[in-house]
Amino acid sequence: MKKLTPGRKRLLNNSITYGMVIAAFVIIQILKAGGMLSSSLQGLLVPICAYVTMAIALNLVVGISGELSLGHAGFMSVGAFSGMVFSISMQSAIPSAPLRLFCAMMVGAVFAGIAGVIVGVPVLRLRGDYLAIVTLAFGEIIKNIINILYIGVDENGLHFSAKNEMALNLAEGGKAILKGPLGVTTNAKLSTFTAGFILVLVALTIVLNLVNSRTGRAVMALRDNRIAAESVGIGATKYKLIAFVTSAVLAGAAGVLYAMNYSSVAAKQFDFNASILILVFVVLGGLGNIRGSIIAAALLYVLPELLRDFYDFRMLIYAIVLILVMLATNNPTLKQFFGGLFARLGRGNAQKGGAQE
Repeated sequence: MKKLTPGRKRLLNNSITYGMVIAAFVIIQILKAGGMLSSSLQGLLVPICAYVTMAIALNLVVGISGELSLGHAGFMSVGAFSGMVFSISMQSAIPSAPLRLFCAMMVGAVFAGIAGVIVGVPVLRLRGDYLAIVTLAFGEIIKNIINILYIGVDENGLHFSAKNEMALNLAEGGKAILKGPLGVTTNAKLSTFTAGFILVLVALTIVLNLVNSRTGRAVMALRDNRIAAESVGIGATKYKLIAFVTSAVLAGAAGVLYAMNYSSVAAKQFDFNASILILVFVVLGGLGNIRGSIIAAALLYVLPELLRDFYDFRMLIYAIVLILVMLATNNPTLKQFFGGLFARLGRGNAQKGGAQE
C-alpha cells in the first residue's frame, strides 16, 4: 500500500475544504427554497460569509506567517467605508446592483491593500511583536478618523470635511454620504448570500494557492526559523509583506460585503472587539488550519442566534462548545483518526484509478 505523497495529501485536503464550502452553500439554498430557514438565520448568512473570509485572511497572517495582528477590523473598516462611498456616489452611473457591488469590493480591496502596505512596510522589517502593537493602534486610528470625517457628493464630485455636514458646502441636489460618528445612513443593501459564497471561494483559492506556492513556502520557512531562512537568501520583509497585504486586501473586500448588507453602518461596528472576535475564530479553528477557521467562524457567529430560545443557558452552552472545539482542534487522537481516514480514502481512489488504467 502506497502512502500519500505530500502533493496528493495537499490536493486531498484542499478538495475537502472546497467540497465543504460548496456543500454548505447547496444545503443552505435547499433549506431556503423549502422555507426551512428562519428569517433571522437568513439575515446572518451574509455576515457569516464576511467573517469566514476575515478568518481565512487573518489565518494567513497569524497561522501561516506567524505574525500577530490585533487590528484586522481596521482593514475591514477601510474597505467597508471606501466601498460604500464609491457605491453611493456611483449609483446613477452604475445602476446594476451586482456590478456596483463588485466594483465596490474592488475599490474596498484596493484601499485596504494600500493601508496594508503603509502599515506593513515599516513594521515587518522589525522583529518581535511590533506588528500586534501597530495594527492595534491602526484599528483605533481608523475608527477615530472615520468618526470625525464627513463626505458628500454632488454634481462637482466628492466633498470632504472634518467639521460637520454643513461644512461640505454641497450644491443643490447633493447628499452627504459619511456623517462622522453616525457613519453611512443611506447605504443600499446590495450584498447577497451568493456574492458572499463567491467571495469565500475567491479568498480560499487565493490563500491556498499562495500557501502552496514558492512564496508560501518562504513565508512558512521564515515563521519556523527566520535566521535559517534568511541565511539561504529568503527576504523576510518581502515575503511577509506579500502575505500581509494579501490578507488586508481580502479583509477590505469582506468589509464591503459586510457593510453592503445594512442600510446604516458606523465605525463602532469595526472596533477592537471585532478584531478579537476574528482572532478567536482563527485560534479556535487552529493556527494555519484554513478549514478549521471556516468552521469556527460559521459556528461561533451563528451560535448566539441558535441559542436565543435558551437564553438562561446560552452562555453555558456557548462555553461548552468553545471547550469542545479547542479539544477537538488539539486532540492528537482525533487528528490521527481523521488523518488515517483521509489516507485510506486517498489510497482507495488511487487503487480505483490504477484498476481503470
